[in-house]
Amino acid sequence: MPELPDITVYLDAIERRVVGHAMWRVQLVSPFVLRSVDPPISEVGGKTVRELRRIGKRIVFGLDDELFLVIHLMVAGRFKWHDKTPKLSRRLALAAIEFDSGTLVLTEAGTKKRASIYLVRGEDALREFDRGGMEILDSSVADFTARLRSENHTLKRSLADPRLFSGIGNAYSDEILHRAKLSPLLLTSKMSDEQADRLHSATISTMTDWIARLRAETGEKFPEKVTAFRPEMAVHGKFREPCPVCGSPVQRIRYADNETDYCATCQTGGKLLADRGMSRLLKKDWPKSLDEMDDRITAATGDS
Repeated sequence: MPELPDITVYLDAIERRVVGHAMWRVQLVSPFVLRSVDPPISEVGGKTVRELRRIGKRIVFGLDDELFLVIHLMVAGRFKWHDKTPKLSRRLALAAIEFDSGTLVLTEAGTKKRASIYLVRGEDALREFDRGGMEILDSSVADFTARLRSENHTLKRSLADPRLFSGIGNAYSDEILHRAKLSPLLLTSKMSDEQADRLHSATISTMTDWIARLRAETGEKFPEKVTAFRPEMAVHGKFREPCPVCGSPVQRIRYADNETDYCATCQTGGKLLADRGMSRLLKKDWPKSLDEMDDRITAATGDS
């Protein structure tokens, strides 16, 4: 799912192309992507785009007459920009938003179509999309720590909770926790003040660094490679690859449709966190540390 750095770069690119221009229509390829009925989507016709906003991971087009077009990309939704309206693929395209300056196509790979479009009128209606998450780049250590401790969850869950923090998801929470050298399963109630301060600093620096990196990579072009898996990432998507800090193999916890990637040496003092599926399968045979895992691999292969 595109997170704060990716959404920021999308906003930069779209803003340059559409603010001050007329939105002619929203052409729906998949009718199910539109989740609102009043006002009708035809009301966007001829309205000027006055602003672009971000609400969490949603992108908002502010139009004349207090109309707001709200788009959530979810996991696999992406934008493509075309100077002219292209022939739309019914397999990938969900909608095409046509402007007098070009066409923004909303696509979604895979069979699970989760991306959504809403058209609403007025600031009160727009506020319904705000999950309440804190804007981390504007936060103080005290406010950040208070928000973390407002509920007792693991750090991983808390960072990715849109009710607590805005724009952080599965990928960047892994990178933040690795930079902070904190276990993803540390409970917020057990977190020390020093750990909270370290996490706040790591969160801001990780997001700031990635926004700058993606802006430099994109330049004036439209973002083409929006992905949660980037070769420059330290741990996310790097299972079994060497940690760039210590060289230990990156570890993984899998659950539902998500995974958590971490470095046991840097983040958990060498302790392996129990993967729900594998720990249930192996039970008492589940290794508790990297050293124990290495010993078992050595025994199994005969290497010394």
